[in-house]
Amino acid sequence: VQLQAYGGGLVQAGGSLRLSCAASGLSFSSYAMGWFREAPGKEREFVAAISWSGGNPFYEDSVKGRFTISRDNAKNTVYLQMNSLKPEDTAVYYCAADFRSNLWVSKNRYEYDYWGQGTLVTVSS
Repeated sequence: VQLQAYGGGLVQAGGSLRLSCAASGLSFSSYAMGWFREAPGKEREFVAAISWSGGNPFYEDSVKGRFTISRDNAKNTVYLQMNSLKPEDTAVYYCAADFRSNLWVSKNRYEYDYWGQGTLVTVSS
C-alpha cells in the first residue's frame, strides 16, 4: 500500500494550495480518507476526513469554511483544497486511509490503517 501526498509549498498568508494524495495497492473505495498535520514541536492533529462514498466531510474547527476535502474514487485520489491560509496552518500534512464499510469518519489518528509520507506547507505572514 502506498499513499503519495503532494502539492505542498510556500505560500503567503491569504493564499491557496491544493494538496493531493494518490493511493495504490488498496481498494480505495473501501477506505475513508483523512488529512492530518504536524507542526514543529506539536502533536499530529486531525484536519479533515471524508467517507468512502465522498459524503460526510468532517473538519477540525479551525479550518472549517477555509478547507475542503474531496475525493475521486476513479482516480484513487483524495484532495484538500486550502484557502485563506494562515501562518498557523504551517505544518507537514499527511493523508491517511481508514478501512471501514460504513459512512462514518474518524478524527482519531489511531484508527487509520495507512499513512502517506507527508508534504510540507509553509505559510508566510
